[in-house]
Amino acid sequence: MGGEVTALGGRRLRLHVRGAVQGVGFRPYVYGLAARYRLGGFVANDPHGVVIEVEGERAADFVTALPLEKPPLARIDEISVHPVGAVASTEFCIRASEQGRVSTRIVADAATCKECLRELFDPTSRFYRYPFINCTHCGPRYTIAERLPYDRPTTAMKGFAMCRACADDYVDPNSRRFHAEAIACAQCGPRLSHEIADIADAIAGGSIVAIKGLGGYQLLCDARDEDVVRRLRQRKQRDQKPFAVMVGSVDAVAEIAEADIAELALLQTSPRPIVLMTSRHRLAPAIAPGLSRLGVVLPVAPLHHLILDALNSTHPRTGEAWAIVATSANPGGEPLLIDNRQAERRLADIADLIVTHDRDIVSRADDSVAAVVAGRTQFIRRARGYVPEPVRLACSVPAILAVGGALKSTVTITRGNEAFVSQHIGDLDTAEGIGFFEETVHHLLSTLDVEPVVVAHDLHPNMASTRFAEAMGKPLIAVQHHHAHAGSVMAEHGNAGPALALVLDGFGRGSDGGSWGGELLACDGARVRRLGHLAPMKMPGGDRAAREPWRMGASALHGLGRRDAIATRFCAQPQAARLSAMLDQPGVPTTTSAGRMFDAAAGLLGLCEIQSYEGEAAMKLEAHVRTPRIAKDGWIIESGVVSLSPLFARLAAGTIDPVEGAELFHGTLAAACVDWISRAAGATGITTVALSGGCFLNRVLSVEIERGCKAIGLSPLLPRQMPPNDGGLSLGQAWIAALTFLERQGLEGTV
Repeated sequence: MGGEVTALGGRRLRLHVRGAVQGVGFRPYVYGLAARYRLGGFVANDPHGVVIEVEGERAADFVTALPLEKPPLARIDEISVHPVGAVASTEFCIRASEQGRVSTRIVADAATCKECLRELFDPTSRFYRYPFINCTHCGPRYTIAERLPYDRPTTAMKGFAMCRACADDYVDPNSRRFHAEAIACAQCGPRLSHEIADIADAIAGGSIVAIKGLGGYQLLCDARDEDVVRRLRQRKQRDQKPFAVMVGSVDAVAEIAEADIAELALLQTSPRPIVLMTSRHRLAPAIAPGLSRLGVVLPVAPLHHLILDALNSTHPRTGEAWAIVATSANPGGEPLLIDNRQAERRLADIADLIVTHDRDIVSRADDSVAAVVAGRTQFIRRARGYVPEPVRLACSVPAILAVGGALKSTVTITRGNEAFVSQHIGDLDTAEGIGFFEETVHHLLSTLDVEPVVVAHDLHPNMASTRFAEAMGKPLIAVQHHHAHAGSVMAEHGNAGPALALVLDGFGRGSDGGSWGGELLACDGARVRRLGHLAPMKMPGGDRAAREPWRMGASALHGLGRRDAIATRFCAQPQAARLSAMLDQPGVPTTTSAGRMFDAAAGLLGLCEIQSYEGEAAMKLEAHVRTPRIAKDGWIIESGVVSLSPLFARLAAGTIDPVEGAELFHGTLAAACVDWISRAAGATGITTVALSGGCFLNRVLSVEIERGCKAIGLSPLLPRQMPPNDGGLSLGQAWIAALTFLERQGLEGTV
């Protein structure tokens, strides 16, 4: 906190508060605090956050109390305090927002708070059963905001004129809706296209229902009805990928999943992520085929609460609460739908009932997905509820736009010592996906009022994100894929190196143009050195091998000199008889990918021969692990190259059941990685190691490698604010590009 506040009784003080302080009830909070200390002055939103002037005998007490009792959604980064000339005012007021260049931020959307939930089901409340109830502590923020400052005229609520009751609440300092920009009621606010009872009847009757949620359309159906879940899979063309399940309360979670205290706590936080927890397998088997974990979410918006309440009260089930599938309404892997007309057209062949409303969604945001690993939150997908909260960097950096990769795309924009990572965009393999990507870039740049000096991108020249970067006409900095993965972890931990980095993922273009994916790097500032990699494996059929794990299993057999076993081992695959000859040919693509190694193991163990979604084989392999085991002499390390050929020889023998094989694979791979890191640490003297890449979504691998590093005295860094997969790639690109830019300019500061 800057400025002197002692011995200032009777003086007038000006405070500038920076952080997430707009749209969270901060101004009414300040108003109430000023009233408590009987101070004159004002509070207003300004382009930098909130500006406050207070005058009176207890001004210093006000300053002391300000950060201690802030509203639940507020985040204070900095408070500066300076004395100004007294004006002898005794009244305190909220002034209109000041305009100018923006350096504050919009906060993330928040799930319905307890107070609003109580009013939602209170027959005496004017908000009784109103699907859009909200206050300064909850409701939509980022998804309805067009720009800053965050005021009603710059949100999707601008077309809804407040009724007298809402207008009175809006200006009443004693109301929880004092300056709540999204305030509305049944008299003046958004309206739902269908009655709640009709929605509940449809779900109970075995129908698939599409609803317009906070960040986009969702598809709902009965999670205990195998027929309707299979019908949803068929219509959505989603063969095996797991669905998330929503229940109405924490008490209902125990019926369908085993959750520990940390998982239940995460489930109830205001961002309301989908949380992965151990399944009790009491729902339709088609919910999460072949997996041991289930994605569970509590109601996010009032509409969810009303639907589940109606199901449980008008369609009660004996001895069990309702659980419904709640999945994104995005046909064919395209971006989440947010437009009513598009939804009615595009979802007509998927949903039996489409429920719309007339409040626009400005920025689409999918549900966030997280897990608890070693007692800490790990993101699988970071979106609604967390975006656009920034990552604090170790130092101020130039304005960088980083455009990420091709899968699980995000973009990052830096401003000062903050990095703003977008919501999950998805894969950039459709025109709609690329359109959403471009829309997100422009919206973030506009919202943050930033003009980037550099655009960072992946080394791969054919990515849509790379082509977009090149078309911007800005200076470019290319960042190697796995270096960016390492940079993402280092950025959020405030580390510029030196550090080792173990990056295990599916694919990234290497600096030599090859297919990398199991890399040990040494990082220092903007510089990187490849210390080693996993032993290359052939990929028969190229990219097709990434979709068909049996091909990687065949590659493992071929590498072991057991080419004759391929046709019989994979006799169900028509191409199996010809694959041995293909592997004998020169020029077969190779990869050092850890992801393809998981595929090979899953293929050999018969767990997944053809993938219907990315990571399916690895997830099904992990689902079989109870206790990881280490195969004696299961790996070889020579000249920095790690080979698990001794382990694969055991898996290929055909005498190991899938559980034992999965446990041996996980335990041996983790032990080999720790051995690999240990040797590199001894050779370099570096004791910090960043662990990143999509394979670290694997809870067993993540826990075992982290534990192993700590046991030998190293300091492992795991991603906590970002996912370890390509969702964190843009943050790493931004950090490496910023360090590169600073080094080139000769302005590198102390990090």
